[in-house]
This record gives sequence, structure tokens and C-alpha cells, in this order.
Amino acid sequence: MKHFIERILGICREVPLLPIVILAAIPLALIPTWRPWGNFEVPFDPGVGQWITIVLVIWTIIMSIQGMAEELKEGHVGVDLLAVVALASTVAVQQYWAAWVVMLMVASGEAIESYAQAKAKSSLTALLNAEPRQAHVVTLPGVNNGAASSAAMNNDAGNGSVDTADNGASAAQDDGFRKVNAETVDLTVSTLNMFNPQAADASHFTTVPVDQVKIGDTIVVLPGETVPVDGELLSGSATLDLSNINGEPVPRTVYAGADVMSGSVNGASTMMIRATRLAKDSQYQHILELVRSAQDSRAAVVRTADMLAVPFTVIALVIAAVAWIVSGTPMRFAQVLVLATPCPLLIAAPVAYVAGTGRLARHGILVKVQDALENLGRVNHIFFDKTGTLTVKQPQVVRIEKASSAPANMSAEDLLMMAGVVENYSVHILAKGITRAGRQTRERLSNMNERHSGSGKNLARRPNYPVVEHVAEAVGKGVAGEVDGHAVRVGRLAFVLDSSPIATSAEDRNKRALGHSSSARVNAQADSQNSPEHWPSELEPDEMATFVSVDGKLAARIVLRDIPRPDAKKAIARLKSMGITNLTMLTGDKEASAELIASEVGITDIRAQLLPQDKVNAVKQASIQDARAHMAWWDRITEKFVGESQSKPVTMMVGDGVNDAPVLAVADIGVAMTDGTSTAASQSAQVVIMDDSIAAVPEAIAIARHTKRVMLQAVITGIALAIVAMLCAAFNLIPVVVGALLQEGIDVISILWALTAMFDHDNA
Repeated sequence: MKHFIERILGICREVPLLPIVILAAIPLALIPTWRPWGNFEVPFDPGVGQWITIVLVIWTIIMSIQGMAEELKEGHVGVDLLAVVALASTVAVQQYWAAWVVMLMVASGEAIESYAQAKAKSSLTALLNAEPRQAHVVTLPGVNNGAASSAAMNNDAGNGSVDTADNGASAAQDDGFRKVNAETVDLTVSTLNMFNPQAADASHFTTVPVDQVKIGDTIVVLPGETVPVDGELLSGSATLDLSNINGEPVPRTVYAGADVMSGSVNGASTMMIRATRLAKDSQYQHILELVRSAQDSRAAVVRTADMLAVPFTVIALVIAAVAWIVSGTPMRFAQVLVLATPCPLLIAAPVAYVAGTGRLARHGILVKVQDALENLGRVNHIFFDKTGTLTVKQPQVVRIEKASSAPANMSAEDLLMMAGVVENYSVHILAKGITRAGRQTRERLSNMNERHSGSGKNLARRPNYPVVEHVAEAVGKGVAGEVDGHAVRVGRLAFVLDSSPIATSAEDRNKRALGHSSSARVNAQADSQNSPEHWPSELEPDEMATFVSVDGKLAARIVLRDIPRPDAKKAIARLKSMGITNLTMLTGDKEASAELIASEVGITDIRAQLLPQDKVNAVKQASIQDARAHMAWWDRITEKFVGESQSKPVTMMVGDGVNDAPVLAVADIGVAMTDGTSTAASQSAQVVIMDDSIAAVPEAIAIARHTKRVMLQAVITGIALAIVAMLCAAFNLIPVVVGALLQEGIDVISILWALTAMFDHDNA
């Protein structure tokens, strides 16, 4: 009951005219003709209750005219003229109850609009309300914003080597392998000795506004709090809720050294991070900019609805005037106009589009402007970048082939795990794929051991993390290190067979510090042909290989390739089922590699070996050709009327938002796929997919189509009901007071229908 009363009071504060109009019904009902001043022999002599209604009508008319003027200044067509004329006409014919109902309609319409807009914006508002506003900055002496740790890391990169003594005390990284050195361990231990995150209290930190946080500050994030700025995790591990960033429903566990994004919500334990960006530059602020941009924009269809309100107003006035002239009574004019409701155009159309925008946000799809939402529903030609969009971001291991000279006591899986833990320290393009494959193999074997631990089977239980020492990388050649006492090398054939110490030049150290690597490391065909081992199969055109040696002997060949995303084929099939058959792959890769990926995902139109400018030209030419093929005479008329053709073909480019920035910008709709960490995506794309899922592409189009369909249904239904009711009133079938109430019902039906655009169900 208390909550209900609070909601009622909130509505009254937001729309103060509503309670005043409701209260005005009391004197209108009890003392409508009471005249304490006496009766005057004049045609127009209202009583107290009626005068109160008249004053409110005058006030409502004044406020409506002011609102119309403000809308016209903003470029929106003000059509409250119908309500103004209806109020004036009902008072003129002394139908005070009808005037009261029309005022109630105006006031309650504002309340309904406020509720509908708030409901439609609920998903967007949740993002805005979650904006971090304060941060806890550590004030303990000796915690000097992580400068020592940064210096240690830079020194490590510059030396081109990493000495590790992985004894199980340090935390695992996101890829499952730990990468620490003695200086980092010492600093972390000393810091945690000074500050125990699990027992944090206010004496250890000071709370400041988030915009006062500086790069390098050490931040404490308490359980349940939102991460205030982008940073690097200093604590051993943390569980983060990323649903506000990318819609990911399952919390993600990250480990020391991982990037932590602002806007993510901390789990059950206190964590420490080092700020790597200012608040204004952090990831969540870029998301909020997209949200605010979408809220402030108006879709072309909504602007069209504004323009359609003008002819509707004319039609209503014509019907009312004809009814008055034919009947000879001004009452008929008022009867018609109280039913002339522009709310399906004024409220239902924008509510539907805001609801659709919120629904997209709930699925981790953000749009810059509502025009993008409208255009999504009209897409007829989609261009896909290959690498990182249709495929995973790095080449993946497809098989490992054991050499005859490999140690007999090591399986292919053992060799893959050893290669993976060494490659964890490399910056080469193949490193992450090998590291991931090694981690997955380790996890699979670990799970197998756990399942059979009580079965009596003699399965060797491997340690969770091997001891890794003396890791060094020769840029462009490979990486070497000691794993559980074995000398392991991964890279070019000549490199892995060379047992001499790695000499890292100053140039190599600089390249490694900058994260550069040479493509010379991979020459799979030549290395395989020159290998002393006879491998069981030839490499395919899209395959690449790297070699592994153990204790100076060739042990294995690891074969990698660019593989499609797991959901790419299903996403392409869904797009085709939705009638979008113009699907094109754009890539700078070789023709043979492109054809293999395209055949696997179901795309037949392939443009390979393209430079960035070639991709831009391909999209431009497609836009021109598609427009010529689809442009009809009625499209030209529509274009003259609303500024653009509503059936004009729309091209879409889907890419990673960084390398594809030029072509994302030139397409009618640029869609950037990101995992929530890329801020460059929002610069050139109109739509940003935050969960890095290609399945979101057909989902976004389906939501856009459903939103437009709901909007049109709400508008057409509301206008049709209003016109039918006006015609009935013109023939005196609907009394003026009943008509005013019926008009309110039409408004509610239209707006509630528009709100269904926010509900999830299968659409195409």
C-alpha cells in the first residue's frame, strides 16, 4: 500500500495538472450551477463548479500552445491543436463534463506518456543509473600507485626474457597459465601485507568522486560495487558481472594482471585494481555516450509520424466542420473533435522505437541513433570481414603431429601443453592459439582424472601448473624455456633444432617491448618440406605450422588455421531464412583461404586480397547498384515527402570496429563486434555488439523489424479507431462525454500496443 501511494504521489509531482483536474470534478459534480453572486440574465452565466472547469480549460489551452511552440522550435510538428480546439469547442457549447474529460485526457496522456517512455527506456535507464560516481583510492603508505610494478614489467619487456619460479603461490591468468617474476611477486606480497582486501575498512582508503581518479591510482572495489574506471587487477582473482557492458549473463572470473572494465560489478570479495584510464576515457563512459545518443535521437519513421499528424489534424477538422454544417448544430463539431486523438502518432511511435532500442541494449546491442534501428529492419546486403568477424580472432590449433624423435614418455597432449605454457610468454600471432589449446587440453585431462580418481584406474595426475623458468623469445623465430626441467623450444624449424643460447639484440628487445613480431616466424610450407621428419599429411592452403623440440630433439608439429566462429554458420543461415540473401565476404586474405572459410559458413560471394580502400569501394558500388535495382516511382515520391526512401536498399558492414573503420563508416549501417574492451568501435560504427557474438547480427535485424511492425500496428490501429469513432460521432451516434472517454481508451490501446516492442519473442 505504501509503495502504491508513493507511485501515485510521484505521478502527481511529475504531472501536477492531473490531480488538479481530478479534484475539479468535485465542485463540477456538487455545485455546478451555484452562483453566490446571484443570477444574471445573460446567455453565458456559469456556476462555481463550471467556472473552475473553464479556468482550468483556459490554463490547459495556454500550456498546450506553449508546448506546441517549443516543439516547433525543435523541428517537431505540434499537433496538440486538436486538443486545444476540442477544449474550446466543448466550453463554447457548454458541455462542461466533456471539457473536463478532455482535460483529463490531456493530463492523463502526459502521465501515460511518462510511464510508457520510462517503461520503454528501462533497459537504457538501468545502464545510466549504474554509472560509477565515486571511487575508493588506497591511502596506505608505500602503495605508490603501482609505479614499482610498472617499472618491473617494463624492465622485463625490455630484457626480452622472463625468469619464473612458478611454485603454485601466484594466481593464474585468464588463459590458465601464470606469468610472474620475482620483482612482481615481492611487490604483490608486500602490498597485500599492508592491505588485506578481504578485511578492508575505511581507514585504508579515501572515497573521492570518480573524475578525481588519476592513472596509476590503486583503487579498492568493495563487494557489489561497480568498477569506477578501467584498470588492471592487482588482487589474486575476482568474479565480475559484465551484464551492464556486454549482456553476458554468467559472471566471469579474472585473475591478477587481467584488464578490468569500468561498469562491471564486483562479486563477493573485495578487489584491488590499478587505474589505467581516466574516468572520462573509460569503457563505461563510451557505452553511456552511445545510450544518451540513442535516447536523444528520433528515427525517420518517428519524424514521418509527426508529419502524418498534420493531415490527420486536417481530416479531423474537416469531418467536424462537415458534421456541424450538415446538422446545423455546433454540438456535432465538439462531438467529433473530442475523438480526434493524435496520441498514436505523438506517443506510440516514439515509445515503440525507444522500447526497441532498450530491447537491443538488453541483448548487448547498442545503437548510436534510432535511425540505425529503423535502417536495421531494411537491410538487404550485408558485408562481413573475415578475420575476427566470421572467424575467431587468432588462428587455432587443429591438430598436433608427434615426431618419431619425440620423448617416448610424452604424448602429443603432453607436448601441446608444454608448448602452450611456453608460448604464453610470446607476442607472436600464433601464441594465443597454442596457449589456449594447451590450457584446454590440461583442463580436459584434469577433469578426466577427477572423474576416474575413485574408479581404481591408474591415471597419472599432472600438476595444475608446471614449473616454468628462463623463458626468452627470439623475435621472428620462436620462444624457448624450461618446463619441469626440460628445455622446450617452439617456433621455426631451424630455431627449435638449434640448441645455442638465445641472443636477443637491442632491436629484438625493443620489438618485444612494443608488442611487435615478425611474420618471418611462419613459413610453414618451406619448414615442413625441409623437416627431417616425414609428416603424415600436407598442409592445406589456409594452414600454418610451428614446431616443438624437447631437449634439443624435434618433438612435434603443431598445425593451426583460421577457423569459423562456432555460431557463424547458424547466423548466416538465419539471415538467409529472413530473406537477406546478398551476403558478401570482404578480406585481404588469399583467395584459397577465403573460399574455405566462406564454404564452411555458407557465403558464396567472396572478395579476396582487398586493401582497405578496395573494401570501401566494394561497399560503395553495391549501394549504388542495389539502389538502381530497387528504386521505383513511389520510392521517389516518398523520398520527396520525408527526405529519404523508406524502401531504399540498406547496406551493412560487420567488422571488428578497428581495422575496418573506413568501411564501417561508408556503409549505411556499420556494425562493430567487440568483447566490450574496444572503444574504437563506437567511433566509426552506428551499431556496437558488446558480447562479440555474430549471432547478434540476425538478432538485431529481427528486433528492428519487430519494432517497426509494432510501431506501424499501434499507429494505424489508433488512427483507424479514431477515424471510425469520429464518423460515428458525426452521425450523432456517440454523445460528446462518451466520445471523450472513448478517445482516452484509444490512446491507451495504442500506447500499450507500442510497448510490446520491448518484449522478447521469436521474430524474423
